[in-house]
Amino acid sequence: MHDHKKFSILFFLATLWLSLAVHANPDYPNRPVKIVVPVAAGGGTDFTARVLAEKLSVALAQPVIVENRPGASGNLGVQQVAIAPPDGYTLVMPITSFPINPSLHKLPFDTVKDFAPVVLAGTLPLVLVVHPGFPAKSVSELISLGKQNQPINFANSGTGTTAHLAGELFNRMAGIKMVSINYKGGGPAVADLIGGHVQVYFSTIPSVIQHVEAGRLRVLAVTGTTRSPELPNVPTVAEAGLPGFDVTAWFAVFAPAKTPAPVIAKLNAELNKILAMPDVKAKFANHGVQPASGTPEALGAFLVSEIDKWAKVIREANIRGE
Repeated sequence: MHDHKKFSILFFLATLWLSLAVHANPDYPNRPVKIVVPVAAGGGTDFTARVLAEKLSVALAQPVIVENRPGASGNLGVQQVAIAPPDGYTLVMPITSFPINPSLHKLPFDTVKDFAPVVLAGTLPLVLVVHPGFPAKSVSELISLGKQNQPINFANSGTGTTAHLAGELFNRMAGIKMVSINYKGGGPAVADLIGGHVQVYFSTIPSVIQHVEAGRLRVLAVTGTTRSPELPNVPTVAEAGLPGFDVTAWFAVFAPAKTPAPVIAKLNAELNKILAMPDVKAKFANHGVQPASGTPEALGAFLVSEIDKWAKVIREANIRGE
Protein backbone atom coordinates (compact mmCIF):
# COMPACT_ATOMS: atom_id res chain seq x y z
CA MET A 1 0.00 0.00 0.00
CA HIS A 2 1.29 3.47 -0.89
CA ASP A 3 2.37 5.63 2.01
CA HIS A 4 -0.09 8.42 1.17
CA LYS A 5 -2.96 5.90 1.06
CA LYS A 6 -1.85 4.45 4.39
CA PHE A 7 -1.63 7.98 5.78
CA SER A 8 -5.12 8.95 4.57
CA ILE A 9 -6.64 5.78 6.15
CA LEU A 10 -4.85 6.55 9.42
CA PHE A 11 -5.94 10.18 9.19
CA PHE A 12 -9.54 9.09 8.55
CA LEU A 13 -9.46 6.68 11.54
CA ALA A 14 -7.94 9.37 13.77
CA THR A 15 -10.63 11.91 12.83
CA LEU A 16 -13.34 9.28 13.29
CA TRP A 17 -11.99 8.41 16.75
CA LEU A 18 -11.78 12.09 17.67
CA SER A 19 -15.34 12.80 16.56
CA LEU A 20 -16.60 9.75 18.47
CA ALA A 21 -14.69 10.87 21.56
CA VAL A 22 -16.19 14.35 21.31
CA HIS A 23 -19.70 12.98 20.77
CA ALA A 24 -19.35 10.62 23.74
CA ASN A 25 -19.85 13.61 26.05
CA PRO A 26 -20.02 16.76 23.87
CA ASP A 27 -21.54 19.18 26.35
CA TYR A 28 -22.44 17.01 29.29
CA PRO A 29 -25.14 17.16 30.42
CA ASN A 30 -27.60 17.87 27.61
CA ARG A 31 -30.55 16.05 29.21
CA PRO A 32 -31.86 15.34 32.73
CA VAL A 33 -29.59 13.59 35.26
CA LYS A 34 -30.99 11.06 37.73
CA ILE A 35 -29.76 10.33 41.27
CA VAL A 36 -31.07 6.98 42.47
CA VAL A 37 -31.75 6.73 46.22
CA PRO A 38 -32.17 3.03 47.09
CA VAL A 39 -34.62 3.63 49.97
CA ALA A 40 -38.06 5.20 50.39
CA ALA A 41 -38.37 8.99 50.61
CA GLY A 42 -37.94 10.68 53.96
CA GLY A 43 -34.70 9.35 55.48
CA GLY A 44 -31.24 10.89 55.74
CA THR A 45 -30.02 9.50 52.41
CA ASP A 46 -33.06 10.84 50.57
CA PHE A 47 -32.78 14.25 52.29
CA THR A 48 -29.06 14.61 51.44
CA ALA A 49 -29.59 13.60 47.81
CA ARG A 50 -32.47 16.08 47.39
CA VAL A 51 -30.49 19.03 48.79
CA LEU A 52 -27.67 18.25 46.32
CA ALA A 53 -30.02 17.57 43.38
CA GLU A 54 -31.75 20.93 43.75
CA LYS A 55 -28.43 22.82 43.59
CA LEU A 56 -26.94 20.56 40.91
CA SER A 57 -29.92 21.29 38.61
CA VAL A 58 -28.92 24.97 38.71
CA ALA A 59 -25.18 24.26 38.29
CA LEU A 60 -25.66 21.92 35.32
CA ALA A 61 -28.61 23.84 33.80
CA GLN A 62 -30.47 20.51 33.49
CA PRO A 63 -33.09 18.90 35.74
CA VAL A 64 -31.52 16.60 38.34
CA ILE A 65 -34.17 14.14 39.51
CA VAL A 66 -34.07 12.02 42.67
CA GLU A 67 -35.60 8.61 42.06
CA ASN A 68 -36.43 6.40 45.06
CA ARG A 69 -35.92 2.69 44.34
CA PRO A 70 -36.26 0.84 47.67
CA GLY A 71 -35.77 -2.89 48.14
CA ALA A 72 -33.32 -5.61 49.19
CA SER A 73 -31.77 -3.70 52.15
CA GLY A 74 -30.91 -0.78 49.90
CA ASN A 75 -29.21 -3.01 47.33
CA LEU A 76 -31.85 -3.05 44.59
CA GLY A 77 -31.40 0.56 43.46
CA VAL A 78 -27.62 0.25 43.74
CA GLN A 79 -27.64 -2.83 41.49
CA GLN A 80 -29.70 -0.99 38.85
CA VAL A 81 -27.10 1.80 38.75
CA ALA A 82 -24.25 -0.75 38.52
CA ILE A 83 -25.68 -1.91 35.16
CA ALA A 84 -26.83 1.52 33.91
CA PRO A 85 -25.01 3.10 30.93
CA PRO A 86 -21.79 4.74 32.20
CA ASP A 87 -22.57 8.17 30.74
CA GLY A 88 -23.07 10.36 33.83
CA TYR A 89 -26.87 10.48 33.49
CA THR A 90 -27.53 7.88 36.22
CA LEU A 91 -25.90 8.37 39.62
CA VAL A 92 -26.54 6.76 43.00
CA MET A 93 -26.35 7.78 46.65
CA PRO A 94 -26.28 4.45 48.54
CA ILE A 95 -27.55 4.11 52.13
CA THR A 96 -25.03 4.14 54.98
CA SER A 97 -24.68 0.33 55.10
CA PHE A 98 -23.03 0.38 51.62
CA PRO A 99 -19.53 -0.52 52.97
CA ILE A 100 -21.03 -3.03 55.44
CA ASN A 101 -23.22 -5.04 53.04
CA PRO A 102 -20.40 -6.87 51.17
CA SER A 103 -19.54 -8.69 54.43
CA LEU A 104 -23.13 -9.64 55.21
CA HIS A 105 -24.91 -10.34 51.93
CA LYS A 106 -24.24 -12.08 48.65
CA LEU A 107 -24.47 -9.05 46.39
CA PRO A 108 -25.27 -9.04 42.65
CA PHE A 109 -22.59 -6.34 42.14
CA ASP A 110 -19.04 -5.56 43.27
CA THR A 111 -19.16 -2.59 45.67
CA VAL A 112 -15.72 -1.38 44.55
CA LYS A 113 -15.30 -2.46 40.91
CA ASP A 114 -18.78 -1.66 39.60
CA PHE A 115 -18.82 2.01 40.62
CA ALA A 116 -16.88 5.16 39.87
CA PRO A 117 -16.58 7.34 43.00
CA VAL A 118 -17.68 10.98 42.49
CA VAL A 119 -17.57 12.73 45.89
CA LEU A 120 -18.03 12.17 49.61
CA ALA A 121 -21.04 14.39 50.36
CA GLY A 122 -21.53 14.22 54.10
CA THR A 123 -20.75 12.38 57.30
CA LEU A 124 -23.16 11.44 60.05
CA PRO A 125 -21.66 10.70 63.47
CA LEU A 126 -23.85 8.75 65.87
CA VAL A 127 -24.47 9.48 69.55
CA LEU A 128 -24.21 7.00 72.39
CA VAL A 129 -27.43 7.50 74.38
CA VAL A 130 -28.68 5.73 77.49
CA HIS A 131 -31.90 5.61 79.50
CA PRO A 132 -31.77 8.32 82.23
CA GLY A 133 -32.12 5.66 84.95
CA PHE A 134 -29.04 3.81 83.71
CA PRO A 135 -26.26 4.12 86.34
CA ALA A 136 -23.42 5.01 83.95
CA LYS A 137 -22.96 8.77 83.50
CA SER A 138 -19.91 8.47 81.19
CA VAL A 139 -18.23 6.15 78.70
CA SER A 140 -15.66 5.01 81.28
CA GLU A 141 -18.45 4.22 83.79
CA LEU A 142 -20.28 2.24 81.09
CA ILE A 143 -17.10 0.24 80.39
CA SER A 144 -16.49 -0.47 84.10
CA LEU A 145 -20.12 -1.65 84.53
CA GLY A 146 -19.57 -3.99 81.58
CA LYS A 147 -16.33 -5.29 83.10
CA GLN A 148 -18.23 -6.12 86.33
CA ASN A 149 -20.40 -8.37 84.11
CA GLN A 150 -23.49 -6.26 84.78
CA PRO A 151 -26.14 -7.28 82.19
CA ILE A 152 -26.29 -4.46 79.61
CA ASN A 153 -28.46 -4.54 76.49
CA PHE A 154 -27.98 -2.28 73.49
CA ALA A 155 -30.62 -1.70 70.81
CA ASN A 156 -29.74 -2.15 67.16
CA SER A 157 -31.91 -0.84 64.35
CA GLY A 158 -31.39 -3.99 62.24
CA THR A 159 -28.64 -6.55 61.66
CA GLY A 160 -25.62 -4.96 60.01
CA THR A 161 -26.78 -1.36 60.42
CA THR A 162 -24.25 1.23 61.54
CA ALA A 163 -26.04 1.37 64.94
CA HIS A 164 -25.58 -2.40 65.34
CA LEU A 165 -21.92 -2.46 64.34
CA ALA A 166 -21.11 0.58 66.51
CA GLY A 167 -22.22 -1.49 69.53
CA GLU A 168 -20.19 -4.52 68.40
CA LEU A 169 -17.08 -2.39 67.79
CA PHE A 170 -17.55 -0.82 71.25
CA ASN A 171 -17.75 -4.32 72.79
CA ARG A 172 -14.58 -5.42 71.01
CA MET A 173 -12.54 -2.31 71.85
CA ALA A 174 -13.77 -2.06 75.47
CA GLY A 175 -13.48 -5.79 76.16
CA ILE A 176 -17.10 -6.05 77.39
CA LYS A 177 -20.20 -7.99 76.26
CA MET A 178 -23.27 -5.78 75.86
CA VAL A 179 -26.07 -7.90 74.37
CA SER A 180 -27.49 -6.75 71.03
CA ILE A 181 -31.32 -6.52 70.83
CA ASN A 182 -32.69 -6.43 67.30
CA TYR A 183 -35.29 -3.86 66.20
CA LYS A 184 -36.95 -3.17 62.86
CA GLY A 185 -35.61 0.36 62.51
CA GLY A 186 -34.53 3.30 64.64
CA GLY A 187 -38.04 4.41 65.69
CA PRO A 188 -38.92 1.28 67.71
CA ALA A 189 -35.37 1.19 69.18
CA VAL A 190 -35.67 4.75 70.50
CA ALA A 191 -39.18 4.05 71.89
CA ASP A 192 -37.92 1.02 73.84
CA LEU A 193 -34.88 2.95 75.10
CA ILE A 194 -37.17 5.70 76.46
CA GLY A 195 -39.39 2.97 77.95
CA GLY A 196 -36.39 1.47 79.74
CA HIS A 197 -36.57 -1.92 77.95
CA VAL A 198 -32.98 -1.49 76.67
CA GLN A 199 -30.25 0.62 78.23
CA VAL A 200 -27.96 1.73 75.40
CA TYR A 201 -28.37 2.81 71.77
CA PHE A 202 -26.09 4.28 69.10
CA SER A 203 -28.43 6.68 67.31
CA THR A 204 -28.33 9.41 64.69
CA ILE A 205 -28.51 12.85 66.35
CA PRO A 206 -31.85 14.00 64.79
CA SER A 207 -33.66 10.85 66.03
CA VAL A 208 -32.88 11.55 69.70
CA ILE A 209 -31.97 15.23 70.13
CA GLN A 210 -35.46 16.31 71.29
CA HIS A 211 -35.58 13.42 73.81
CA VAL A 212 -32.13 14.36 75.14
CA GLU A 213 -33.22 18.01 75.52
CA ALA A 214 -36.43 16.90 77.31
CA GLY A 215 -34.46 14.68 79.71
CA ARG A 216 -36.01 11.43 78.44
CA LEU A 217 -32.57 10.20 77.32
CA ARG A 218 -29.00 10.96 78.38
CA VAL A 219 -26.20 11.33 75.85
CA LEU A 220 -22.76 10.05 76.85
CA ALA A 221 -20.67 10.65 73.73
CA VAL A 222 -20.54 11.15 69.96
CA THR A 223 -18.97 8.43 67.84
CA GLY A 224 -16.95 10.41 65.27
CA THR A 225 -13.38 11.69 65.47
CA THR A 226 -14.50 15.24 66.31
CA ARG A 227 -17.23 16.71 68.51
CA SER A 228 -20.57 17.50 66.89
CA PRO A 229 -21.48 21.16 66.26
CA GLU A 230 -24.99 20.33 67.57
CA LEU A 231 -23.60 18.98 70.88
CA PRO A 232 -20.35 20.91 71.49
CA ASN A 233 -20.14 19.92 75.19
CA VAL A 234 -20.46 16.19 74.51
CA PRO A 235 -17.10 14.37 74.21
CA THR A 236 -16.24 11.85 71.51
CA VAL A 237 -16.13 8.18 72.59
CA ALA A 238 -12.38 8.30 71.84
CA GLU A 239 -11.70 11.19 74.22
CA ALA A 240 -14.11 9.80 76.85
CA GLY A 241 -12.26 6.54 77.38
CA LEU A 242 -11.93 4.49 74.19
CA PRO A 243 -9.04 5.91 72.10
CA GLY A 244 -9.26 5.11 68.39
CA PHE A 245 -13.03 4.51 68.39
CA ASP A 246 -14.62 6.02 65.28
CA VAL A 247 -18.00 5.21 63.78
CA THR A 248 -19.23 7.64 61.16
CA ALA A 249 -22.03 6.87 58.77
CA TRP A 250 -21.63 8.68 55.46
CA PHE A 251 -23.32 9.66 52.22
CA ALA A 252 -21.56 9.80 48.86
CA VAL A 253 -22.30 10.02 45.15
CA PHE A 254 -21.21 7.24 42.77
CA ALA A 255 -21.58 6.67 39.03
CA PRO A 256 -21.39 3.37 37.14
CA ALA A 257 -17.82 2.14 36.54
CA LYS A 258 -16.27 3.31 33.23
CA THR A 259 -18.08 6.68 33.33
CA PRO A 260 -15.75 9.03 31.37
CA ALA A 261 -13.20 10.85 33.55
CA PRO A 262 -14.20 14.35 32.26
CA VAL A 263 -17.82 13.69 33.35
CA ILE A 264 -16.70 12.55 36.82
CA ALA A 265 -14.40 15.59 37.09
CA LYS A 266 -17.23 17.97 36.17
CA LEU A 267 -19.66 16.42 38.68
CA ASN A 268 -16.98 16.40 41.39
CA ALA A 269 -16.14 20.09 40.83
CA GLU A 270 -19.79 21.20 40.88
CA LEU A 271 -20.68 19.09 43.94
CA ASN A 272 -17.65 20.35 45.89
CA LYS A 273 -18.82 23.94 45.19
CA ILE A 274 -22.35 23.04 46.36
CA LEU A 275 -21.09 21.40 49.55
CA ALA A 276 -19.30 24.63 50.48
CA MET A 277 -22.47 26.78 50.19
CA PRO A 278 -23.63 28.26 53.53
CA ASP A 279 -27.31 27.37 52.96
CA VAL A 280 -26.40 23.75 52.14
CA LYS A 281 -24.29 23.56 55.32
CA ALA A 282 -27.22 24.96 57.33
CA LYS A 283 -29.72 22.45 55.86
CA PHE A 284 -27.31 19.59 56.52
CA ALA A 285 -26.77 20.73 60.13
CA ASN A 286 -30.53 20.50 60.80
CA HIS A 287 -30.29 16.79 59.99
CA GLY A 288 -27.06 16.16 61.90
CA VAL A 289 -25.10 15.81 58.64
CA GLN A 290 -21.63 17.39 58.43
CA PRO A 291 -20.77 18.41 54.83
CA ALA A 292 -17.76 16.65 53.34
CA SER A 293 -15.87 17.21 50.05
CA GLY A 294 -12.78 15.91 48.25
CA THR A 295 -11.59 14.03 45.20
CA PRO A 296 -13.04 10.88 43.61
CA GLU A 297 -9.74 9.12 44.45
CA ALA A 298 -10.08 9.99 48.15
CA LEU A 299 -13.63 8.60 48.21
CA GLY A 300 -12.46 5.40 46.49
CA ALA A 301 -9.71 4.86 49.08
CA PHE A 302 -12.10 5.67 51.95
CA LEU A 303 -14.67 3.15 50.67
CA VAL A 304 -12.05 0.35 50.60
CA SER A 305 -10.86 1.21 54.14
CA GLU A 306 -14.46 1.20 55.44
CA ILE A 307 -15.21 -2.19 53.81
CA ASP A 308 -12.08 -3.66 55.46
CA LYS A 309 -12.87 -2.13 58.87
CA TRP A 310 -16.42 -3.50 59.03
CA ALA A 311 -15.47 -6.90 57.57
CA LYS A 312 -13.14 -7.34 60.57
CA VAL A 313 -15.85 -6.37 63.11
CA ILE A 314 -18.41 -8.66 61.44
CA ARG A 315 -15.95 -11.56 61.35
CA GLU A 316 -14.86 -11.14 64.98
CA ALA A 317 -18.43 -10.68 66.29
CA ASN A 318 -19.61 -13.60 64.12
CA ILE A 319 -22.55 -11.61 62.69
CA ARG A 320 -24.64 -13.27 59.99
CA GLY A 321 -26.78 -11.44 57.44
CA GLU A 322 -30.51 -12.00 57.77
